[in-house]
Amino acid sequence: MAEISGQDDVAWAARNEYWSARNDRPRRPRGKHERAREPLILCGHGVSLKIDKGTLLIRDGFTHWPQERRELRLFKGARDLPPRIIMLDGSGSLSFDVVSWLSEQGLPLVRVNYQGDVASVIGGAGFAMCPDKVRWQIETRDDPEKRLAFSCDLIGRKLESSLETLRLAIPAKAAAPAITRIEAALGKVGGGSVASIDELRMIEAVAAGAYFASWQGLQLEWRSRRRHPIPDAWLTINGRNSIGGSRSLSNRNAKHPLNAVLNYAYGLLYSQVQIELVAEGYDPRRGIMHHDRKEAAALAFVFDMIEPRRAGIDAKVLKFMLSSVFMGADFAIRADGVCRLSPQLARRVCHVVAGE
Repeated sequence: MAEISGQDDVAWAARNEYWSARNDRPRRPRGKHERAREPLILCGHGVSLKIDKGTLLIRDGFTHWPQERRELRLFKGARDLPPRIIMLDGSGSLSFDVVSWLSEQGLPLVRVNYQGDVASVIGGAGFAMCPDKVRWQIETRDDPEKRLAFSCDLIGRKLESSLETLRLAIPAKAAAPAITRIEAALGKVGGGSVASIDELRMIEAVAAGAYFASWQGLQLEWRSRRRHPIPDAWLTINGRNSIGGSRSLSNRNAKHPLNAVLNYAYGLLYSQVQIELVAEGYDPRRGIMHHDRKEAAALAFVFDMIEPRRAGIDAKVLKFMLSSVFMGADFAIRADGVCRLSPQLARRVCHVVAGE
């Protein structure tokens, strides 16, 4: 057993180095007066953020051994300040001085847990609601006609984006049935024939079923399967949903690599939209379409506004998954069968979502 464990540790380190090398590939040169556009992504154990001589000194965490620790120093008002800092699971420490520094610079720190959920957002520009925008949210939510019109617009844009993803990322033969269904759904939503939110959700659900069904059977590429065995179900994409312990359909505890990657990607989208809404003065808790759904009760307006952007994330994830060669060492399976990404692979997914 010790020998097998040692081999697993070596493979884990090797694959983290593999993905780390792709995270550090050369990026597009930034113009002299252009601000940084990519988020700073931290992961691993022992991450440290502290104030040193008025600057923010960051030490990245360890994901494997041996590993050279990355150290960064950010200066106040500098053009190379990232738009946000993403902390992927892991562990570490920071001080109240760091929180003050981040708030002063309008730089949010987003912690994303291993399931891809946003655990917390600190720093940044704070929460300053605009009364007119919050009033618009309340009035739109409370007026049935306005609420339905707003929701139809959201789902219409989501369906249009889904069609684009199908045409770009899915083979034409597999995509054809889904395209037909989604075009029909788009006709209903855009034609003014939808009478209620419940009817709209039913139309959306049927379109989503066809959309994700078109992914089924797409093959993922794996190597070294004898050294690092994987479940047969991982060889292909088998749909978005997985059966959880409650026997209900759920994606939260993903048991397939694609779903685990999508959870991370959606978590990052969620954090980005939340930050944008707060910065613009909206109340992220006052949902319009989702305000009556228990699972969206916390930040219902964020759930509203990510709807049209989900399919764009799907396209990036599908392109990444179908063009990469994976190993069993890239993922860990918990005792309950839940699939987790290695830290550096999770970081690579963040770069993919950011469009690098």
